Amino acid sequence: MHNPPLPLTRDLVLIGGGHSHALVLRKWGMSPLPGTRLTLINPGPTAPYSGMLPGFVAGHYTRDALDIDLVRLARFAGARLVLGAVTGMDAAAKTISVEGRPPIAYDVASVNVGITSDMPAVPGFAEHAVPAKPLGPFAEKWSAYLAGTGPARVAIIGGGVAGAELVMAMAHALKSRGRPAEITLVDQAQALSATGPKAARMIRQAMSELSVTLIENTGVAQIKPASLVLSSGQEIEADFITGAAGARPYDWTANCGLDLHEGYISVDAHLCSSDPSVFAAGDCAHLSHDPRPKAGVYAVREAPILLNNLRAALGVGRSKTYKPQRDYLKLISLGGKSALAERLGTAVQGGLMWRWKDHIDQAFMTRFRDLPTMPQPELPRDHADGLTEALGDKPMCGGCGAKVGRGALRQALAPMVPRRADVTPLPGDDAALLQTGALQQVMTSDHLRSLTDDPVVMTRIAAVHALGDIWAMGAEPQAATVTLILPRLAPALQQRTLDEIMMTANHVISGAGADIVGGHTSVGDELTIGFTLTGLCPRPPITLSGGQPGDVLILTKLIGSGVIMAAEMAGQARGEWVASALDHMTRPQGEASGILKVAHAMTDVTGFGLAGHLQGLAEASGCGADLDLNAIPILPGAEALSAQGVRSTLYPENRSLAPELPSGGKADLLFDPQTAGGLLAAVPRDAADGLLTELHDAGYPAARIGVLTQGAALNVMG
Repeated sequence: MHNPPLPLTRDLVLIGGGHSHALVLRKWGMSPLPGTRLTLINPGPTAPYSGMLPGFVAGHYTRDALDIDLVRLARFAGARLVLGAVTGMDAAAKTISVEGRPPIAYDVASVNVGITSDMPAVPGFAEHAVPAKPLGPFAEKWSAYLAGTGPARVAIIGGGVAGAELVMAMAHALKSRGRPAEITLVDQAQALSATGPKAARMIRQAMSELSVTLIENTGVAQIKPASLVLSSGQEIEADFITGAAGARPYDWTANCGLDLHEGYISVDAHLCSSDPSVFAAGDCAHLSHDPRPKAGVYAVREAPILLNNLRAALGVGRSKTYKPQRDYLKLISLGGKSALAERLGTAVQGGLMWRWKDHIDQAFMTRFRDLPTMPQPELPRDHADGLTEALGDKPMCGGCGAKVGRGALRQALAPMVPRRADVTPLPGDDAALLQTGALQQVMTSDHLRSLTDDPVVMTRIAAVHALGDIWAMGAEPQAATVTLILPRLAPALQQRTLDEIMMTANHVISGAGADIVGGHTSVGDELTIGFTLTGLCPRPPITLSGGQPGDVLILTKLIGSGVIMAAEMAGQARGEWVASALDHMTRPQGEASGILKVAHAMTDVTGFGLAGHLQGLAEASGCGADLDLNAIPILPGAEALSAQGVRSTLYPENRSLAPELPSGGKADLLFDPQTAGGLLAAVPRDAADGLLTELHDAGYPAARIGVLTQGAALNVMG
């Protein structure tokens, strides 16, 4: 008897990928709570670790070393990752707003978004300065500035520990690059007031040795494009200005419906807000029972209590109390590979302190770089021959990587010859061609096994993928029905998922000019989304068979999505690569189809890979093709993963259809199955340059990748 997965009954949503939530996700992955659908919402695929920021700024760490990869972490934890910035929260309705998507509902939520150090009250700050938090945008802009040449003029607003660490790191980095620098630290009060007198003296001495100018008890009146105007009237020239003072909560928390303290979410000893279903931790929370300063050490130590209390709120165990320590060890970077350690008024500095700090920071990050390998279920001792081979050594891919191969499909469909006079036979083409009076209509159906746990992103991908068959025929989408297989969910979660899917589907389909007119749903083991579509032909449809020798081949999208998503399932892909691939797959091709209406032949590149779909177009047109391998655009990370031997489950079948083509390196990506891939068009040679210009102006990364030739051979050059 088949044993389906257990149903999901409660939604736990983590807002923000801060230190507390990162640790919660790691622990959750090792011991998940059955019945819980876990969601993480974060603006980007990574979360920078604040403890290593000064080391990165100084040049001791690479940018990658600073980041926790939330895509890998979410995969490990079994969480769906929503990439987007939270814009609002309604505690009464139990919903979270994220720009560009339907509201996300929750049963239990936790907030760990940190703080921002922008200064909206300072005129010119938003236009001409860079807040030190959030760390991601700051790190990128600092890297770009540091890579420049010539004299540097840097100003930092905020003379606390964070500002002092930043100014010393910047001074060290610029000195190491041989760039003369004028570096100024400004504070409206006395600098370093949160440290003891001895530590403050030592830090001031370190700043002096790095030629940092310290201006205290002076506010900032205005920021200009290349200067800082102080309240005293003094103007300091600076072409890189950052703020490490004025840390404040994000604006959206002000109207979330929770009790706040100076804008921060008030929590009790259980890290619970005024709403028993909402928790908060880290800098965005105010510990009302025992107020503490904003410091990452508290977020780290809150994590196990937070995890326990989230589970308790979901129905397992009893809530625990968080008791913050009265003081904590401060390890302060001094620019070079030297640090100061302070606790209880005692301060020590030197290289040994830096190595100690580095050890602590690296140990923290190693928890997320080296995620535990969880044991997989073993096969029954007694099983039929071939079971091990059929399962393979990697999980089955989603999207087009989960489709049946071209050879099997051709064999199965060969006997099915249309008998009706109003159905035009187009073997192997993207859609069926129907004739109704003088009207020509195309029809297609496509569905995908989910390749992401976010139903909104998966719906966008599935809709764009299905529409690709209509666009490839040069037709205009008309009507659609939706076919859904939902995983087992409690009624409330089922309704939430349906709402997210249908709102998204309607947005994409209506945006393409069509209407959703119905559909069908059922419940199964996993999410599958499909669409059946019709389209109208305002002109003769563009089929596979119209290509002519000399036609230029244009591809409108990058390839490599199959290998990236296969690597993501195995925890081998970098989060930024996955985010880029998902974003690419959601981009519609309707405008590109209109631009390419003069094409002699066209198809969309999907499950059979670029080589397979080009082979189908060339065969139908009675042509060969010369393909320029160097001209084919690929997604970031795809070639590196392919070189490591990562393959989609459909790759071997695709590769076997063209054994004569080269293998290895970039050539292997020719056989990579694409989901929601680009259009491949054979266009007249004299029109190619103009079409490429139009496509680029419309935002498509289109490329000229080859030509159709006389004969039947496919040749790959480069």
